[in-house]
Order: sequence, then C-alpha cells, then structure tokens
Amino acid sequence: MIPIRNIRRFFYKTYRQPVYAFGVFKKRLEAYFYYHFRKGISSYPEAITLFLTYRCNLRCKMCGQWGESGVTKKMPKDFLKGELPFDEIKNLIDDISVFKPNITLFGGEPLLYPACIELIKYIKKKNMHCLVITNGSLLNNVTNDIVDTGLDELNVSLDGDKSLHDEIRGMPGLFEIITSGIKKVNRLKKEKGLKKPLINLQCTITKYNHRHLERLLSVAKDIDADSLTFHNLIFLGSDLIEKQKIYDRLLNCTSEEWEGFVFEPEIEPEILYSKITNIISRRYRFTVDFYPNFSRKGIEEYYKSPSYLPSEYHARCLSPWITAYIFPNGEVRPCLNLDYSFGNIKDKTFTEIWNGTSAIKFRQTLKDKNIFPVCVRCTELYRY
Repeated sequence: MIPIRNIRRFFYKTYRQPVYAFGVFKKRLEAYFYYHFRKGISSYPEAITLFLTYRCNLRCKMCGQWGESGVTKKMPKDFLKGELPFDEIKNLIDDISVFKPNITLFGGEPLLYPACIELIKYIKKKNMHCLVITNGSLLNNVTNDIVDTGLDELNVSLDGDKSLHDEIRGMPGLFEIITSGIKKVNRLKKEKGLKKPLINLQCTITKYNHRHLERLLSVAKDIDADSLTFHNLIFLGSDLIEKQKIYDRLLNCTSEEWEGFVFEPEIEPEILYSKITNIISRRYRFTVDFYPNFSRKGIEEYYKSPSYLPSEYHARCLSPWITAYIFPNGEVRPCLNLDYSFGNIKDKTFTEIWNGTSAIKFRQTLKDKNIFPVCVRCTELYRY
C-alpha cells in the first residue's frame, strides 16, 4: 500500500501523472493481497529497475558503489565491464510489456550504456512509463535525443549549489555542466510544446551538505525543476552486516554489496530537523519532499539509534512483491545490494522467473521474518 506519511508524494504524482498514479495504486493493491494470502507468489511487479552498467564517470564521496567506502571498487575489472547486449534487453522488454511495469534505468551511470537512448525509445514504443536516474554529467551530449524519446521522468542528482556539489562529486565545473544540460532540456520541451520529461532533482543528505540544504532551493527555481527530493542517507553499522550473515547462510547468498554503506553518518539530527522544518514551511513553484518522511523523533532514531527499527513505518518489507532489479549480468534480484538471484534472463524469461522456486523461497523467508537486519535503512522499506 502507500504509507500514510507518503500520501503527499502520491498526490503529487496523481496531479502530475494521473494515469501513472492510478496504475501504481491498482498494482500495489494487488501486490498487497498476494503478500498476505498467496504464500510467496506475487502478482507481476509494479516496477522494474534495469541496472544497465556498473560503470560510472564520477567518484562521489558518499556513494556506496564508487565512493570512499564503495564496494564496486573491489570488484574485478572484467566483471564491471559486463553489460547486457541491447538485443537481450529488447527481448526482456517484449516479455514484460504484457503487464507494463514502470521502468527505471539506473547504474553506475546509465547514460554510459551505449544503447541507452535507443532503449528509452523502445520502452516508450511499448507504452511503458520510463524514468532515468543520472548524475547529469552527460546530459549536454544527449539533450535533443532525451526530449525526443518521450522519456517520462529525468531524475538528476545534485548535492547543493555550485561549490558544494563540485566538492562532494570531486569534479570542478560539474555543477555548470549539469545545470546547463537541464536548462537545455527544459528549453527544448518548450520549443516542442512538450511537458515531459519531468525534471526531478534528487539530493542525498550527507555529513557534507546537511547544514546547507536550503542552497538547493534557489537551484531548483533557477533550472525550473518540477520537484526536489531530499533523501535521508543510507548507512549501516557493521553489527547489522554480521546479523545479516545468518540469513545469508539460510538463503545461500551474500550481503557483501551492503558493506559499501558501512560508515558513521556524522549527521546531527537536531540541525537536520531544523533545516527540514524551515524548508517545508515555505511555498515553492516546484514540489519539495523529504524521503523517508520522518518526524523529529523519527530522524533522531534513524541517525542515532544503534538498534534502530522504524517506528513511523511498518517494519516489514513488501518490495520483493512489487519491484525487481535486473543486473548487467542478467540476474533478477529482489534487492539492490543482496546478491540473491531469482534467476537469469539469459536462461529464462522474466515472466518465468518472477514466480519461480527461488523467488517464492525468498518471499516466504522474508515474510516470516518481516525484515532482514540490513533492511532498516533501505529506501524500499519506506516506499510500500
């Protein structure tokens, strides 16, 4: 379902994209029924994230993949270069188009995938909602193509104003490159009489920027963004990784990719909450959200409690009934940072894999436990 604290976000989606929002609500109701009554079987997913590539052209400090503690840097170079051929992804899109999930293109940096633009076109040809999550550094190279694809949403990561963003991302001049690309997209939309893609700015709250979040408000206004979302930081303690190993052995998988998120947040909840209340007290011509949406107590618990469990959201994960992740090697996973596999699209179709033996086992185990130890700061836990 849609958590009460996320209702405002849902109404925004309903206003801007009513057909999309209705489809989300319908599929979520169906998934909720399957969660409770079908013993690990699920309706077809509401959303699928295609992890197009591990490659990224930036080394952002806080990134769990390529950042200061990023786990991707430890992976073999040949493995990191592996990507699904476009023809194989087209076959996947043909297969899943029968139930029309919402598609998110992600990475690494998805615009580094050679056929990314052609893939967006193909997804839209099949009448599916498509969203791209990008660091924005390559936008200037593809602005015309992006607008012409019919892409629904363009989610661009920004950490602050010019000086702050470039410092966190480790590339002088990057802010100007990104914002000029966004402005060009918006200019082309106006010239062509188009409303899409919607421009959504995404800011991860970190120790580097939590004292300066208001700087992004003027940036969002200047580039004519449709929305600005501040995401609470994903981080874990090493004790949770150790606890997770019990379930890893049970499921014959590993949670090694979560190790890139093992660090101290160094965020002061009092200062952060003061910033939040100040920001949401004002009105803007774009939507502003904080996600997960916590109260003062919730923020304090999230950042300070070693034994944290969500008190303002259900402490149970519905994500494997609602969404799937497909990786560059073809593996279909229920989680972004858990290497448990439902199967591989190189061997079977997605529709065969989704309710296969492996998928049912995972869902039954998760439902029995409500959540795994590493789930507590995963963004998916708060979405459904």
